[in-house]
Amino acid sequence: MVENTPNLPTGDQTWWPHIVDPLRQLGAKIANFFTPTADAAAMEDAYEVNLELPGVAEKDIEVEVREGVMTIRGEKRSEREEKGRHFYFSERSYGAFQRAFRLPADVDEDKIEAHADMGVLHVVLPKRAQTETATSRRIAVKAR
Repeated sequence: MVENTPNLPTGDQTWWPHIVDPLRQLGAKIANFFTPTADAAAMEDAYEVNLELPGVAEKDIEVEVREGVMTIRGEKRSEREEKGRHFYFSERSYGAFQRAFRLPADVDEDKIEAHADMGVLHVVLPKRAQTETATSRRIAVKAR
């Protein structure tokens, strides 16, 4: 309880939520830019991309491949109702997110698989079978 402090009401302490309002608004803006962390690895027969998505339901995750780019988007929702409780701060982030990854040319886009497990999204991107070896040749430059 605040005692003998000028310009601050005593007892009820309704001044406290007003002090944190700007921080609450900033937190909401930061949550809109929530970017999950990721790692990517190459194996002999596939690539693997993993995103940390704690608290995101599988139904709220979308994986799309278009023109050689894989886009993962979704939303971490806040659906709690707590009567009689007043929060002074929350460090948990909520909101929409999106990550895009340019795919290597040898990815077989028709065989990409994704599954979520304990807050991590695992995307496996199989490589196409190498039907011919890459060759190179020199192109002659001619004068006109």
